Amino acid sequence: MKRKRGRQSTSSNAGFDPVGLTLDRLNGRDDDSVGNGAATADAQSRRSSTVNVPAKRPFEEANAEEQGWEIQEDRTARKRRRKLEKNYPDLSHSHHARLQSFVKLSDLQNLVLYILADGSSPQWVSVQNHQHIDKVVALMVPGLDAALLNGTVDLGVEISEQNAPAAREVNPKVGGDGETNGTSFLPKQQKMNIKPDDYYPSKLAHQKLPEPLKPLSGLFNHVWPVKTPGDPRRMHSPMYGMLSSSIPRPKEDKNIKGAKPPVEARTWKDQCTPITEYVMTRGELLENGFAVHPAHLATQSERDIELARRHKAVQSSADGWVDLLPDLASPLDGAAPDRDIEAGSILQGRRVLLMDCEMVSTVKDRFALARISLVDWDGVVVLDELVKPPDPVKDYLTAYSGITKAMMDTATLSLQDIQRKLEEIVTPQTILAGHSLDSDFRALKISYPFVVDTTLLYPHPKGPPQKSSLKWLTQKYLSREIQGNAIKGHDSVEDAKAVLDLVRQKCEKGKSWGTGEASGEPIFRRLARTGKVKGDRGGKKHGEQEDWESNPRRRGAMVDWVGNMHGFGASASVAISCGSDAEVVAGVLKAAGVGSDYANGTVPEAEKISDGGCDFIFGRLRELEFERGWSPRIPGLAASAAKLEDNDMQVDRPTNHPTEDVEATSSLHQAVSQTVKHIEEVFTSLPERTAVIVYSGSGDPREMIKYQKLHAQHKEEYLTKKWDELDVKWTDTEEQALKKAVEDARKGIGFIGVTPMRSSR
Repeated sequence: MKRKRGRQSTSSNAGFDPVGLTLDRLNGRDDDSVGNGAATADAQSRRSSTVNVPAKRPFEEANAEEQGWEIQEDRTARKRRRKLEKNYPDLSHSHHARLQSFVKLSDLQNLVLYILADGSSPQWVSVQNHQHIDKVVALMVPGLDAALLNGTVDLGVEISEQNAPAAREVNPKVGGDGETNGTSFLPKQQKMNIKPDDYYPSKLAHQKLPEPLKPLSGLFNHVWPVKTPGDPRRMHSPMYGMLSSSIPRPKEDKNIKGAKPPVEARTWKDQCTPITEYVMTRGELLENGFAVHPAHLATQSERDIELARRHKAVQSSADGWVDLLPDLASPLDGAAPDRDIEAGSILQGRRVLLMDCEMVSTVKDRFALARISLVDWDGVVVLDELVKPPDPVKDYLTAYSGITKAMMDTATLSLQDIQRKLEEIVTPQTILAGHSLDSDFRALKISYPFVVDTTLLYPHPKGPPQKSSLKWLTQKYLSREIQGNAIKGHDSVEDAKAVLDLVRQKCEKGKSWGTGEASGEPIFRRLARTGKVKGDRGGKKHGEQEDWESNPRRRGAMVDWVGNMHGFGASASVAISCGSDAEVVAGVLKAAGVGSDYANGTVPEAEKISDGGCDFIFGRLRELEFERGWSPRIPGLAASAAKLEDNDMQVDRPTNHPTEDVEATSSLHQAVSQTVKHIEEVFTSLPERTAVIVYSGSGDPREMIKYQKLHAQHKEEYLTKKWDELDVKWTDTEEQALKKAVEDARKGIGFIGVTPMRSSR
């Protein structure tokens, strides 16, 4: 290192530090004075590079600065620094970015995978020199939504007292007490204009942010609208959307026409599940259009109400309906004796019959029973009969039913004959399984207490009320074709055997099979398996099998409040449970390889953190969420760590507000300020070249939760009360209000950035 005596000059450009210039440039400061200072400083640096001075120890450098000396870089250090500046990574909004909709949580997840693993290049954000990003930290901060940024939510006084002198300089009419003629003339704060339907990011302007949120403008350049996955009636978990990664589909699957086969997660483990776990409950039967069997009705009052409902729906005994197993008092009476149950058995001593029916259209009924088939667990046909409709046939629906006029001419059995046959076949240990059995039961005019339906075992990707067809499920999960002959139509025996294989597969694989969980894995596992190998690790030898579980390519850390790991902590290399936001901050920094132990002791998981820390760290700050009432506080933990310890954050109480409202506003002001301080502490303490993602996860969910509770109450009352007696009546008005509340709740915000290059001095 070399040094020279600092020159005293009245010029504002004299002695400008080139390292400081670099930091200013990274922070986007490009005013003329900085540029002039850069030229002066660079010239001074070149002139001083020929002076050889012995290297100074740190304390001698400090003394030199105190005595008016400034330390100058030599030529080698300057070249190294300029190279680092040129290749320094950056995440920013570009006007050339392809934005056609809201940024989704899957986009944020893909950004993490692109930086650290095998993700695709994002088109919605400009990513420069991503290969030089060493770590990624994702902070989920529920409660930090657009309403706080644009001033919709009141956070107290708009201009704090420490800024009042500057305000009085702008407006000299304001007196020393900040008032003129009894009215406050502090200039009104500008507000951000974040439109709810605009999916482009908004620039974070310091002067437009409320006082507690102003530090964010020094960390990030833009606020991004981020949408959480969901459907019209519910919002999916924003944590699950970020931490659950879908399995990339093999290239050969792209050439497959129709339904693609399921992509099993590489970490998928079969969990044998008894078929009794899939028997429909009373609520599921009613919600899916089944007539509820009397065994599901515990009291006489419930039976009377269901009887009235069935009479109104033309499903009573007077209309030809039959309750199979009429003497069964409770579903519990259908359990098999323990002596008949083998250990680990799927059937649990029960007999499973797979049912499928075909219909024709008559002059009276749109669909009338024409054929019924029953197949047992071994695939043996138990019953296969043609049924003669009571009314003349109008349309045989051959393309769908496979029924022809010649077949109907040979039919001799009536619907009542089939009902009696079923009464002889079924026992309290019999389970009937099928696909959309509600339509089959309507054609048979029966109710039954033990039903398994594949439309519930394999839910539609878009959720209810949509249902996947049996043909699609068979093609996707069994890799075979049914109902392929358009001339001959369907075959009820073939369809029943397809249902058998689907039910058996579900029992062998587990409850998550056939749902979205089956084709995903925790992001920590994917990073460990497909992460980009660091240069200092070296590659595996030829023919050597890589053990990524014991030696992960990229290490992940989960830092969350106690009891809220949601299963993801088990797949992370490091899992730290916390009891406050302050502990979350300490845990995130510890997992990143910086920071110290908790104030109340040593982090026990710190022993697992290798040198250099983890590559991906996920943390969640929840105290703002608790303060805003978005979620109930966790019992046994401190109410909040966002309490005032000094008077610096006190706000003036307007005289035109009730005391309790002011106290609530002040408390929210404190919680927001403390949360932003935590974000700032994480950002400024992380190492260089660390990508930081902060996202709220959702908007305000309280309206959505209110309508969801009303809907749940309506469904519960509907089971036991008449329509006129319902306390909650669910109409189209409530349905549309729920959909709007869900849409609003799914709209959150996010911030992205990279920690700046630190000064070498």
